[in-house]
Amino acid sequence: MTNPNPSDGLERRFIVDGVELRAAGDETKPSIIAGYAAVFSQLSEDLGGFREQIAPGAFSKSLGEDIRALFNHDRNFVIGRNKSKTLRLEEDARGLRVEIDPPDTTDARDLLVKMKRGDVTGMSFGFRTMEDHWDEVDGKVVRTLIEVRVFDVSVVTYPAYPQADAAVRSLEEWRAKTAPPLPDYANLRRRLDLLGQE
Repeated sequence: MTNPNPSDGLERRFIVDGVELRAAGDETKPSIIAGYAAVFSQLSEDLGGFREQIAPGAFSKSLGEDIRALFNHDRNFVIGRNKSKTLRLEEDARGLRVEIDPPDTTDARDLLVKMKRGDVTGMSFGFRTMEDHWDEVDGKVVRTLIEVRVFDVSVVTYPAYPQADAAVRSLEEWRAKTAPPLPDYANLRRRLDLLGQE
């Protein structure tokens, strides 16, 4: 698989503080980073005119692909990979569960110290939408991710919900499909002119 191109529909979603993310371990056993990169059926913050939720099963088709665990989505800061069995991904009833066996490197040890102190507490996932559904609920536009292709999961410093260009383009397409057609003023003018000639 080639590296995903962020300008080619790649989106990222971040999980805010409070979602389980821990660094477990001591001197006698290696540390494990564990938590959820995504949770199901919970609405996001406003993503620029819409809110989003993830349907159970959205990740199931892509979990066997080559996925990396990163820090802050930096491709130069790899802390796990499912093909090397240092990253384990599983969909459970809550969402996309992640377990990472970080490497014994200076960068990874520094990250674990920051996590144990509570300085770094967020998780995120990078994905491309394969199938989604748009709807209007109580006057608010809601996007449901039905199927996504996951490229990476990431421990993040700033958990947030940034607006994503690919999602906004998808929102505009949905609005165009569901908007009532604009009146055909040229045809209406011709008809009025014909009526005036009678």
